[in-house]
Amino acid sequence: MAQTAVTDVLAESFVIEGGRPLSGRVTAAGNKNGALPILAACLLTSEPVVLHNVPRIRDVETMVALIGQLGAEVEWTGENEVRVNAAELSSHELDPELASRIRASFLLAGPLLARRGRASVPPPGGDVIGRRRLDPHIHAFAELGAEVEIGERYELRTDGLRGKHIFLDEASVMATENAVMAASLTPGETVIGNAACEPHIQDLCRFLVSLGAQIEGIESNVLRVSGVETLGGGEWRIGPEHIEVGSFIGLAAVTGSDVTIDGVEPKDLGSILLTFERLGVRVEIDGSALRVPPGQELVVTDDLGGQIPKVEDGPWPAFPADLTSIAVIVATQARGTVLIFEKMFESRLFFVDKLVSMGARIILCDPHRAVVTGPARLYGQQMSSPDIRAGMAMLLAALCAEGTSTIGNIGEIDRGYERIDERLRSLGARIERIES
Repeated sequence: MAQTAVTDVLAESFVIEGGRPLSGRVTAAGNKNGALPILAACLLTSEPVVLHNVPRIRDVETMVALIGQLGAEVEWTGENEVRVNAAELSSHELDPELASRIRASFLLAGPLLARRGRASVPPPGGDVIGRRRLDPHIHAFAELGAEVEIGERYELRTDGLRGKHIFLDEASVMATENAVMAASLTPGETVIGNAACEPHIQDLCRFLVSLGAQIEGIESNVLRVSGVETLGGGEWRIGPEHIEVGSFIGLAAVTGSDVTIDGVEPKDLGSILLTFERLGVRVEIDGSALRVPPGQELVVTDDLGGQIPKVEDGPWPAFPADLTSIAVIVATQARGTVLIFEKMFESRLFFVDKLVSMGARIILCDPHRAVVTGPARLYGQQMSSPDIRAGMAMLLAALCAEGTSTIGNIGEIDRGYERIDERLRSLGARIERIES
């Protein structure tokens, strides 16, 4: 049984007094999108696994509850430490209410299929940021030899998976993770082409290797997995959250603050730092510490010939889609004009109307493109967070705005950022959590 429960969260809001520079140090939390698949992968072994640096956030709590509901023993053994023992799995059916809370619930399909030969998975939940296809997952499972029936639930079963060459029709992060997990216990060699290779996928692959899996091509878009009969137990430390690091860089830049972020992995920040540099943000890196110096004048770097530059996201190692919302906020405070091109999700930019109401100069061209001209003086407003990343972007806007802002539906922000109000207060921010 799970030793934790996910309960309904009271409707809460943040009240923020903006316009204050911040200072101090903050430590990067564990990667949310690394912790979720690694927790799911613990079902692949019957031996105990201890995970360190697990972010204590709502999405992770939900995954812990889902694992416990399947019959595994799972408990928080420390503030950011989880122990999983999946020696006995009593069920292959996910609870629909829990599954509806997070998209990552679908990550349990691969381990269940490989370990038990069956998985019954309801449609997953998650952020409403546009269409998010499950087709690559289903294609990968079918190629490995699973039978799939789609109705009110996704019913998957197999009499035995087999290694196969698979080409994903999009570089889907979760489909790559599901395919790698299933292939780890599948006889023969599985080759996954057009695989996603984000830092959290690399972390998952290295975790599986530490348990005895055989995976080649980590960090590339072609993964070769030689299936093994069983995986062992062990311990693993979740890597730092590069999206959170990017969020804190943006926070320091727009508030003119002196902030040092500890526990970063510099090699995960290449495209992120390059994009922020184009918006006039410079940083200093010393080992695993990254400092954003105070009082920077943010100036957009034009393309050659004085042409308007473009910030666009894409599969890794391109600029992450999850930081597009943060880039929009930084652009509102930088002198110049930039085109933000969000290619991956057609609803990601719909939150910019809230920024316009605060005083931002933004033209939303279509669901994927916005033209931002800065710097703009922002003023406090009442807002509501539509998703994790837009919610964090609104929080940044409120912190650099004049006056007081109220952000509702902050449960969305809590899904991805651990104790964000406490950590911001440690930097000097005036932010309070209240019941709506």
